[in-house]
Amino acid sequence: MTLAIQRPTLLIDEAICRSNIQRMKERADSAGIIFRPHFKTHQSAQIGAWFREAGVEKITVSSVEMAQYFSQHGWYDITIAFPYNPLEASAIDLLARDIKLGILIESEGALAHAAKHLSSPIHYWIKIDVGTGRTGIDERHFEMLSKLRKSSNSNHHCAGVLAHAGHTYQQLDMNSVRKIFEESLRLLNAAREMIGGDILLSYGDTPTCSFLTDWTGVDEMRPGNFVFYDTMQYDFGSCSVENIAVCMVCPVVAIHQDRNEAVIYGGAVHFSKDFIDREEGKYGILVKLTDNTWEKQPSGGLIRLSQEHGIISGDPDYIRSLRIGDLVGILPIHSCLTADLQGSYLSLSGNVIAKMTKV
Repeated sequence: MTLAIQRPTLLIDEAICRSNIQRMKERADSAGIIFRPHFKTHQSAQIGAWFREAGVEKITVSSVEMAQYFSQHGWYDITIAFPYNPLEASAIDLLARDIKLGILIESEGALAHAAKHLSSPIHYWIKIDVGTGRTGIDERHFEMLSKLRKSSNSNHHCAGVLAHAGHTYQQLDMNSVRKIFEESLRLLNAAREMIGGDILLSYGDTPTCSFLTDWTGVDEMRPGNFVFYDTMQYDFGSCSVENIAVCMVCPVVAIHQDRNEAVIYGGAVHFSKDFIDREEGKYGILVKLTDNTWEKQPSGGLIRLSQEHGIISGDPDYIRSLRIGDLVGILPIHSCLTADLQGSYLSLSGNVIAKMTKV
């Protein structure tokens, strides 16, 4: 690796990233549905520009702050896929004056507050819980949907029903993911019928969007993780290793050959503590760094994390080959959280790619 890296650094392969964007855009186009990718994974105006070059015009974000950031970089059709926060009403109202803004509603109280405090035009989506058990209206309470059909504010329009099947990330086979999609579609259609009117159905999660070909009944897809993919997606078949567009590069700071382990500068504050049970490494896969690229090794991975330390384990010959100060590459388990913890990315050509800064 010829790049001058001194501390944990998240490398990005622009070619892979652009290919992932183009492939998902083509999947949506082939299905004849709206492609509204979620930008919470990369949080970068420069990477956002790669989406625009691929023909993307509508996006999803996870916070008001993120919507503000991307609106400042020329995005005019944004859905905030997070429940409406009354404490941010002023910021939401100001933003909605300048762009087409969508918000999520899941209660009568939230809709009433928005109607009273948001004077700007708003497109609101009714969030449906399709089994994740996090937010949204579940089937036991669908009777309230009729009360959310029309806002008391004439500037506010019900855009449709929306769901994120986050529980697909707990499934490690595509048959299970397909069953979740089928049940989600049943629930969303039931909700849409109860609400009535000409409204859309929006659905999004990377596992489903990566392999499903029949999108009958869905109007919009909102995947996010696909832009980078990661070890978790690789493990249950959403992608190949060659589709993973980010790699964390960390310096070796200690070697323990007696237990076939090495210590790296790279811990939970760099990777997060998301994990999956796998023999190679529950927190990430080791890759071999070559001249401005990386490739998968036969075995080895990140097996333990503390705040700043990471412990890698590998083949004895590999561990013996390491020296203090060497750089090792690790494909993260969950690229969304790993990316969120970084201040920027480094391209394979050595260019820093900025992200939004958090207040």
